[in-house]
Amino acid sequence: MKVVIVGAGKLGQKLGEALVSENIDVTLIDDNSKVIDRINEHMDVLTVVANGIDIRALREVNVDKTDLLVACTDSDETNTVICTLAKKLGCKQTIARIRNPEYMKQLDFIKAEMGIDHTINPDLATATSIAKYLLKSYGFNTGDYASGKVQMIDFNIHHDEEFIGKMIKNLQGFEKLLITAISRNGVIIIPDGTTELLEGDVIYIIGKSEEIEKVSKHFIDDYYKKTVSKVMILGGGNIGYYLADKLSKAKIQVTIIEQDKDRCVELCELLDDVLVIHGDGTDIHLLEEESLSTMDALVGVTGFDEENLLMALMAKQAGVPKTISKISRPSYSKIIDRIGVDVAVNPIYITASNILKFIRGGKVVSVSLLLGGDAEVTEIIIDKDLPIINTTLSELKLPKGIIIGSIVRHGEVIIPKGNTVIKPGDRIVVFCLSEDLETLQLFFKIQKGGILSELWNRAKGTREHSDN
Repeated sequence: MKVVIVGAGKLGQKLGEALVSENIDVTLIDDNSKVIDRINEHMDVLTVVANGIDIRALREVNVDKTDLLVACTDSDETNTVICTLAKKLGCKQTIARIRNPEYMKQLDFIKAEMGIDHTINPDLATATSIAKYLLKSYGFNTGDYASGKVQMIDFNIHHDEEFIGKMIKNLQGFEKLLITAISRNGVIIIPDGTTELLEGDVIYIIGKSEEIEKVSKHFIDDYYKKTVSKVMILGGGNIGYYLADKLSKAKIQVTIIEQDKDRCVELCELLDDVLVIHGDGTDIHLLEEESLSTMDALVGVTGFDEENLLMALMAKQAGVPKTISKISRPSYSKIIDRIGVDVAVNPIYITASNILKFIRGGKVVSVSLLLGGDAEVTEIIIDKDLPIINTTLSELKLPKGIIIGSIVRHGEVIIPKGNTVIKPGDRIVVFCLSEDLETLQLFFKIQKGGILSELWNRAKGTREHSDN
């Protein structure tokens, strides 16, 4: 597969890294030579310094032989034009990043008339994720899978005596759940039954939705269970607007703090039943005047990661139960669990997840990037032609970094064991470290008669020979 990405910003680079790890032929185009030079130092992709609207540049990268072009420059209009040109030149499929709320109202027309197959809106996707978290009754939900039958959550065990110093196999109430990963001081650990839990560990749990509900009610702190009725949002940009709109429609009392006076006027016109305050969101005195301590949640979605994190910490000190920060720098995601912020959302990871789902096709139902992009959870429908059909998990001999967390078969959720057999039509939810993505791709992507079939037959032959 050949993919061209126009726009080598944070999203373009993250997407390029994800696709390269899957052995996809990637070309990155950007008109900033310094950005391209930095990419050449650490990423194995073809790079071109050019304007994405330049037809000559598109022809030079053989866009007519390209399976997919992703336009993710900073301009919605530019992205739309690039996709149109690429389609006219023979590109099979195009994706455009479009963030302007006005364009979202006429999205179907734009897609149909401009030759765009799929659109992504990082701001809307981020607001949707935050709203989903706030409207849930427990800790941050990293994903709903199999039409809600399977869930994955993460939470910090802090200094809970029911966890500290215990091996995973000895935990009470987790018999029907699977702990897929532990984040410890920014390092990912793939545990087994003998792994001992330490203070401050963040554990990732996957299982049947009813079992997740049970364990969350018992273990997760009371502030996660509290119903959210009042939310303060710092930043009235697109994310703030989308989030306020969603929460107000859910009958949540919303206050937005925005520094730009003209934007405040615009928000007042766009949003009903939302209080918009003109002021500096980092001014703690202003926040106190607006009754910060009475809020159920504070959400920092300004354009500055540091402001979002700092004000989340200030809100925690003021007694706000839930604090959420938007961050763009991947390095910050490693410290979130240690500084006390409940949730950090990264629009880049959310958007990249949506694009990966589109690229991987119909058999992949969902993709969620986790742990700073170092791992993902993928929901896959098993094809009847895969050579792994009617094979037990123990026979697959998957790498330690690939964990099949659940299988949904005929509507029933199975927490698999070594003797569990893969059947056609199974919906499997897989946790996978980024370093093992290539193996995961071979696991479900290659059809009968392909390289996986050959490798599988060789592996079976080796085992049979050793048995004899």
